[in-house]
Amino acid sequence: MTDENTAAETTTAAPVTSRRRLLGRAAVASGVLAGAAAGLAGGVALGADSNAPRYGPAARQRFTGKTVLITGGTSGIGAAAARLFAAEGARVAFCGRRVERGQAVEREIRAAGGEATFVRADVLVESDIRDFVDTTARIYGGLHVAFNNAGITIQKKLHEYDADEFDRVVNTNLRGAFLSIKYQVPHLIRAGGGAIVVTSSSNAIATDTGKGAYTASKRGLAGLVQAAALDYAADGIRVNTLIPGTTDTELVRRAAGMESLPDAAWQVFMKQWASSNVPGLGRIATPEEIAAFALTLASDEHPYLTGAQLVIDGGKTAHA
Repeated sequence: MTDENTAAETTTAAPVTSRRRLLGRAAVASGVLAGAAAGLAGGVALGADSNAPRYGPAARQRFTGKTVLITGGTSGIGAAAARLFAAEGARVAFCGRRVERGQAVEREIRAAGGEATFVRADVLVESDIRDFVDTTARIYGGLHVAFNNAGITIQKKLHEYDADEFDRVVNTNLRGAFLSIKYQVPHLIRAGGGAIVVTSSSNAIATDTGKGAYTASKRGLAGLVQAAALDYAADGIRVNTLIPGTTDTELVRRAAGMESLPDAAWQVFMKQWASSNVPGLGRIATPEEIAAFALTLASDEHPYLTGAQLVIDGGKTAHA
């Protein structure tokens, strides 16, 4: 199971099966669907977890007067972060490849009274990223925070990748973060400093079969962040790695090959999977709680924090 959503522009091959997949496709088609139907008939959403947090508009306004840039912001963790940053007073610019999704998130934020601008950009294309960053700084008068969150996964055994597939994953997840930082840093320096948060994955710590390209790229991000933190500390720029565990996002659902599964059945499936594979809290994360942690890392609350790898995975990687 892929361990977070970085962007829902995801490419997956046929999912690699393993004991960690929890249920076979036959079980999903029968027992899970039956359980979901029974639960809904009784007025209970079996997949819902009452322990999962619920996030509303933030009372704190930690980002008032600040410009925040997000890559991979059209769904999942990125979209949740865009909403939360805007709710805390930020001027938010976010990118992705899916125009309709991006425009919908922009409208939602503006309807709630926030300030947001969607820009169509692909982190694989250097000119897209340069123009996105420069456009953000021009529209909003500078840049103070960057949340580099875009990414994809293709899941198969190493020898089954062709070179283009491997390159696509690494170039999106790792090279895309490099390009983003490259063009963000000059604007952050002009602003007198700021914060960069980069989304990695708990697969960078403990992975599973079929994730060679994804794991390599996500582990590489931790090294990239450490180097960037040292490069720009004197400029007042803090750079940290966010390492989320499995999160209820489109990327995870697509990587599991279950896009067509009804929502209720998907929630049952994930609740059962998490009870066996997240040994700490026994549930998967919501996009909002991972995004909320990204806001904490991007805020001014911890000025001594840089070059760190912050794990938020419900205890998944604590288990040997």
